[in-house]
Amino acid sequence: MKQVVQNYKSGELALLDVPAPGCKPGGVLVRSAYSLISTGTELMKVSEAGMSMVGKARSRPDQVAKVMQSVATNGVPATYRKVMGKLDSYTPLGYSLCGVVEQVGDGVDDVAVGDLVACAGNEHALHAEVNWVPKNLYTPVPDGLAPRHAAFGTVGSIAMQGVRQGEPQLGEVALVIGLGLIGQLVVQLLTASGVRVVGADPDPARCALAERLGAAAAGDPASTAVEAAVAELTAGHGVDQVYLAAGGGSNQPVELAAHLSRDRGRVVDIGKCSLDLPWNAYYEKELDVRFSRSYGPGRYDPSYELEGRDYPIGYVRWTERRNLACFLDLAARGSVDVEPLISHIADFDDAVETYRSLQDGDLKAVAVLFRYPEHTEEDAGEAAVPSVTVPAVKLSGSAAAAPARAHKSPVRLAFVGAGNYATSMLLPHLTGRDGVDLSTVVTTTALSAANAKRKFGFAEATTDLDAVLGDKSIDAVFVVTRHSSHAELTKQALHAGKAVFVEKPLALDEDELADVLKAVEESGNDRLQVGFNRRFSPLLREAKKRFGARTGPASVRYLVNAGKLQHGSWYLRQGSEGTRFAGEGGHFIDTVSWLLDADPVSVYALATPGNDDLQVVLRYPDGSTATISYVTSGPASLPKETLDLVADGKALRLDDFVRASVYGNKRWVSSRLPKARDKGQEAELAAFVRAVRTGGPMPVPLTSLAATTAATLAVQTGLAGGAPVTLAGAE
Repeated sequence: MKQVVQNYKSGELALLDVPAPGCKPGGVLVRSAYSLISTGTELMKVSEAGMSMVGKARSRPDQVAKVMQSVATNGVPATYRKVMGKLDSYTPLGYSLCGVVEQVGDGVDDVAVGDLVACAGNEHALHAEVNWVPKNLYTPVPDGLAPRHAAFGTVGSIAMQGVRQGEPQLGEVALVIGLGLIGQLVVQLLTASGVRVVGADPDPARCALAERLGAAAAGDPASTAVEAAVAELTAGHGVDQVYLAAGGGSNQPVELAAHLSRDRGRVVDIGKCSLDLPWNAYYEKELDVRFSRSYGPGRYDPSYELEGRDYPIGYVRWTERRNLACFLDLAARGSVDVEPLISHIADFDDAVETYRSLQDGDLKAVAVLFRYPEHTEEDAGEAAVPSVTVPAVKLSGSAAAAPARAHKSPVRLAFVGAGNYATSMLLPHLTGRDGVDLSTVVTTTALSAANAKRKFGFAEATTDLDAVLGDKSIDAVFVVTRHSSHAELTKQALHAGKAVFVEKPLALDEDELADVLKAVEESGNDRLQVGFNRRFSPLLREAKKRFGARTGPASVRYLVNAGKLQHGSWYLRQGSEGTRFAGEGGHFIDTVSWLLDADPVSVYALATPGNDDLQVVLRYPDGSTATISYVTSGPASLPKETLDLVADGKALRLDDFVRASVYGNKRWVSSRLPKARDKGQEAELAAFVRAVRTGGPMPVPLTSLAATTAATLAVQTGLAGGAPVTLAGAE
């Protein structure tokens, strides 16, 4: 299928051939009929991509701060790879469309194949021929509403949420500053609510359009016309509400809002304009400044948008989905008219040229629609648009195990998942490596697969996992997906006879771990590696060598300054993705076990309230103990990982993979200025590829992988029970 994309590094726009998305549970596949270009938000994004690197940094200081923190934590080379990987990637455009349901996922019962729906979301309602849309981001289109009008649903919801924040009352007067697409819709919604509206915009054509659509008056904010209209309609008191729907860097809108508001009026920010509030003006009138967050309650909440958890209507009357449905209802009943806003309808094949015309100013428009192939208004309301079979990622079924791989070269690899970790920490070490052939990348979203194929040289990109597992020419499968899918995907790949590299964790609970080990037994395939990379760090390996053999028990202290997670991080979804420690704690347990050349026999865990900071005590067969302090309350300036091992009158110290020391009869200190923090990913991948190519043993014994995973999972059990947990098989 085709999709509009942009490279944020170069600014290049393209209509790209990408794999069609799979139909996942909790959502539907929608074949687009019309999608709407947001001439404000999208063109701002397009223009930003054309800036220099300095310009991009100035426009996004929040991202610059994140980069600097990453440099402090991960070092310059790793941060550079991560940042450039994100910049030099195709990003999607679009967030408002109407289309026909082509496939229904499990758990969806409110629409059927052939239904016409309006869709929202900058990750789901994209300018693409086919999109997967989760349940709370689509709504059925009312009978009689034209598909091109239903494509306005998302921007209509944005305008509606802004109006709701203003709490308009019958008979009030409102000022709308900025009469672009959102501003024109705000004018109509206020008028439908019984509010008299004055519009302000420097473009005379937009002012005339606003008056045609219901505004009592509209004019240039720099003239006296707007002030005169407000004075006449309010008897000189000022407007009850001001809606800021303008963009740009001028501070004129917020100054005009203060000047024309009544005492204790309301100012609602919907657009993205300068907000340097003149303190005296806002203080003296005690103005109530409010912000409108996109489409409404539910926006940016993964449990609502991705997991389909609705908010009870008794507590949250207007969610983003209810706003979407409400706007479509108003449009269907004629209370809102979007037809006059449509400046141009372009064929989807002309998408790139349309964006260029808008950006260059050759096309003056309030709203522009893309019309997709195989669609006309006449057939839009029928049962279905002619369908195309869309391959889906399937998480069931297995194939017979293949025989062990004979010694040959190159090793053909497939990646399931191509997210940030895969593209910044794994694939750069495999691209161009002798004896490695990157065969296929499998994702559930089309654009991530296309990006990985372009950047790393995969031969194929697809959403069909079964086809990859059934391809006997593929030797090994990398599972680099969300944590909740690791165990199931690993089982399938083992049954298919593939060598498997699964990024940690291997499992999220004891049942999943048992199922993986059962798959090993049933398939006779134990070619498994978990991404515990720290034991492969050259610096740590050298330190262990310098420390030498150990005769007595050791004491280990491992401090992990994990830091706070950003709001919205999928690591916070403990219900579906497990606890944070279950996700990454195996790294640290594996490192300690490797240093001590043994697997733990018991685990004891303590936590601060809320389980934010953990103390995990491991006991080993020879009496050695290790304490892992996993904390989120430390300062960002503190190194992420520090480790001390003491035994036999000697000590080993690791300082965040930057420096290592060994104290004994002689002291050894590593170089103070290493080239980079090397946490072992490159050496780990080399060892895995070598094992697959030669048929030799896997880099880490299966028993160790299982023991580390069991110990990691035992932490949660220990926290719940308040007592040490003895691990299975321990004497």
